[in-house]
Amino acid sequence: MVVTDKVMMRSMVLLELMPDTSLWKSLVLDESSLLNCVPKEDFGGGHPDPSLTYAKELVERMDLGKSSSNVEPPEFGAAADGDADRNMILGKRFFVAPSDSVAIIAANAVQSIPYFASGLKGVARSMPISAAFDVVAKNLNLKFFEVPTGRKFFGNLMDAGMCSICGEESFGTGSDHIREKDGIWAVLAWLSIIAFKNKDDLGGDKLVSVEDIVRQHWATYGCHYYTRYDYENVGAGAAKELMANLGSMQSSLSDVNKLIKEIRSDVSEVVVADEFEYKDPVDGSVSKHQGIQYLFGDGSRLVFRLSGTGSVGATIRVYIEQYEKGSSKTGRDSQDALAPLVVALKLSKMQEYTGRSAPTVIT
Repeated sequence: MVVTDKVMMRSMVLLELMPDTSLWKSLVLDESSLLNCVPKEDFGGGHPDPSLTYAKELVERMDLGKSSSNVEPPEFGAAADGDADRNMILGKRFFVAPSDSVAIIAANAVQSIPYFASGLKGVARSMPISAAFDVVAKNLNLKFFEVPTGRKFFGNLMDAGMCSICGEESFGTGSDHIREKDGIWAVLAWLSIIAFKNKDDLGGDKLVSVEDIVRQHWATYGCHYYTRYDYENVGAGAAKELMANLGSMQSSLSDVNKLIKEIRSDVSEVVVADEFEYKDPVDGSVSKHQGIQYLFGDGSRLVFRLSGTGSVGATIRVYIEQYEKGSSKTGRDSQDALAPLVVALKLSKMQEYTGRSAPTVIT
C-alpha cells in the first residue's frame, strides 16, 4: 500500500480494532486517534457491528451525529468489528455506503494500489448490495459476478482466478490476497486511494477528501442511493407469510405496477421480478431462494431477504436502491432520493404482517 505523511497527519479514527495496536503505530498514528481498541469478551457491552447505528462514538467524532460539534472532525475515519474483518469508511461529516466503498476501491485499484497494477481479474458482489459495482465493471470491461450472500462463493471465484475484489452486505470487503473479508485491508486500500489522489499536491493545504473522491465517482458512474432496513426478531410465521406474499405477487407484473403507481406515480415500472438463483461457474452448484427482488426500468431495485427463522424469531431485510445519473441528481440527501421507493414498505405490507411501524436498524 502507498500511504503519505500528508494523509496520515489528518488523523484516523478506528473503532474496536485489533488487540495489538502496533500496526497502527507503524503508520505514524498517535494512540489518541484510536477508539475502543482494548479487547473485551463482551465488546464493552456494546454491539460489535461497524455501522452508523452501533459505532455512535465514531459517528459523533466525525460530526455525523444529530448535534453538531464545535470540534473540527478528522478527515478520515474507519470502524471495524471485533475481529476486524468488516469495516465502515467515513470522511469528515460524510458516510461512505459499503457498496460505494467497494465500487470506488475497484475503480481506483489499478492506479492506486500496487498489488493490482497488472489489472483486475474480475469483481463480484453479493446480490443484496447496490449495483454500484455493476456500473464500474461495465465501464472498465471487467468480469462481473453477482453471487448469493456467503464468502464461499467469492472463494470459489478467487481460487479459479476469476475475481480480484469482492464486496458484500454488512460492510464486508475483500480481495484475493486472502479468502476472507478483511477490514484492515479495506482501510489501507482507502488510504492508498487518498494518497494517490493527493500525490501531485503533497505540500498543499487542501486535501482531496473522502467526500471529494466519492462525489468524483458519482459524477463518472452515477449515484446509487441505497439503504437497508432490518426488522429483527419478527415472528417466524409472520415473516414467512410476508415473503410468500411477495413471491406470489411476482406472477403478475401488471398488477404490481398498478399497485406501485397508486402508491407513488413517479416511480419507474418494475421490469423484472424474481427470486434470485445462482449457478456457480466453478463447481456448477445451484443456490436457490436467495432473496426476492424487484428490478425497475431505471436501474433501481427492491430486495427482500429473510434470515433466522428459528423459534426466537426472524430478521427481514429490505434493501432499497435508487439509481441516478447526471450532476443535477447526484449528491442529494439519500432519504429524499429514496422517497419514491418507500413503496417497498407498502408493497410488502410490512406493518400489517409484522406489526412494526419502523425498522430495528437502518444502514
